[in-house]
Amino acid sequence: MGVQLHRGAVAEVVIDFPPVNAVPSSGWRELADALAAAGADSGTRAVVLAAGGRGFCAGVDIKEMQRTDGHDALLAANRGCAAAFAAVYDCPVPVIAAVHGFCLGGGVGLAGNADLVVAADDAVFGLPEVDRGALGAATHLSRLVPHQLMRTMVYTCRTVPARDLLRFGTVLEVVPRAQLRAAARKVAEEIAGKDPVVVRMAKEALNGIDPIDVKRSYRFEQGFTFELNLNGAGDRARQQFVEGR
Repeated sequence: MGVQLHRGAVAEVVIDFPPVNAVPSSGWRELADALAAAGADSGTRAVVLAAGGRGFCAGVDIKEMQRTDGHDALLAANRGCAAAFAAVYDCPVPVIAAVHGFCLGGGVGLAGNADLVVAADDAVFGLPEVDRGALGAATHLSRLVPHQLMRTMVYTCRTVPARDLLRFGTVLEVVPRAQLRAAARKVAEEIAGKDPVVVRMAKEALNGIDPIDVKRSYRFEQGFTFELNLNGAGDRARQQFVEGR
């Protein structure tokens, strides 16, 4: 349980927080550290970011926040998410997200910052943040779906299937779930077969020409989450979720 790093030319970072991969505040830091370690290894040529269990990632662990006095868990989760999303983006080698089941909230932050996404045919993407009294990861969702669909998904909390993202060109391939990890490794191995010096420089160059600073944009979104907590709306929504209302 937790975050596992499997080293190699194609490294694997695996998220495993049963039952639904709702990542606790400390888990986001673990994830950031694992991605940083994979990228810092000169032998790593590509990273597959995958998950065990029922889905890729259900976002933050809201129940942890509600059972923790004060705002320590909330603040740790917000900073941890920012660090984990940045670690995907800043990883010096390409990161391939292998997404299955649900990819929600923080999961979208991870997949949206990945260099490419391979998805299982049961994968769905969404931001339930408005229903949870929070905001964030619209920055990353906008890298996966067209702008007005992104707005619709934020306001309504609707999810979209991986096959829609395949049509948009933001998911490379949709495969049966049993074939997901192999499909992600296949494209990772294709990248790993290139000159690693050139590939690492290509990653740096592509990040440098991005039109939006994803880290600054996400932190701007998080500011509104803090406002929602100060005015009480965030806590009310989280408590309704915990109570199943």
